[in-house]
Amino acid sequence: MANYSIKDLERLSGIKAHTLRMWEKRYGLMDPSRTDTNIRSYSDSDLKKILNVSILNRYGIKISRIASMDEREIAEKIVLISRDPSDYDSLIENLVIAMVDMDEENFGKLLSRAIMQIGFEETILRIVYPFFEKIGILWQTGAINPAQEHFMSNLARQKLIVGIDSVIPANNPDPKHFLLFLPEGELHELGLLFYNYMLQKKGHKVTYLGQWVPMADMASAITVCRIDYLLTSISAVYSGSELVDYLNQLSASFPDKTIFITGYQTAFLKDNLPLNIIRLNSVHELFERNL
Repeated sequence: MANYSIKDLERLSGIKAHTLRMWEKRYGLMDPSRTDTNIRSYSDSDLKKILNVSILNRYGIKISRIASMDEREIAEKIVLISRDPSDYDSLIENLVIAMVDMDEENFGKLLSRAIMQIGFEETILRIVYPFFEKIGILWQTGAINPAQEHFMSNLARQKLIVGIDSVIPANNPDPKHFLLFLPEGELHELGLLFYNYMLQKKGHKVTYLGQWVPMADMASAITVCRIDYLLTSISAVYSGSELVDYLNQLSASFPDKTIFITGYQTAFLKDNLPLNIIRLNSVHELFERNL
């Protein structure tokens, strides 16, 4: 069982901490445990309840009414709401609940239904990416346990691989060759897999090296293949000065290549990057460069 702070609940539900405290006091929605210093600590059950409350409240149901509903009634209403393909926030919150429960069937159904209703690309951009952004900070703080992380990452990874295998490339008159890789120690490849999908869809050629790639292996691949661009994602393995050192080494090792970087840790970088390294905040920024 995980332990969440009230700030964790705020990040995941979008409900302000002071509102959660008010609802807790007025309606008894949750009964958190407390530390010796009176700091609230919430369980998986508390998290699931507040996510359901968030969904129902966003659909116009008053908090006083929600507080009087039993679990069966809440569950029935949540099932109906989750069928609305335009309500991305509710779909994301339902994915969080499935993650907490490690409910593979529900997690898979939610993603499959979204793909059928709004398409693979929109599902990734509107639902999967925001979902991982929402819980990303909890990985860093340890609020989500490794089993939950592996569970959801592998299910999302399966969907991405199926999408890549079925992609129909566009007719690109000037295709480029991209080398995609993760640094040594980096295992979070979902973002990189989506770039793989989008690049192939745009008609580019991709050599995908995957996780934990030493610098020497990239050099070997570049000697074999005529690579135009390198692209990597850095979410956990490097941060701060270590990340800057790695990027400087990467730049110096491949000075004649443009290197695109993305991932959670890169968001904290300042602008003084090596000239051949370009940070991407989204996949759209890559294609805005007329690639």
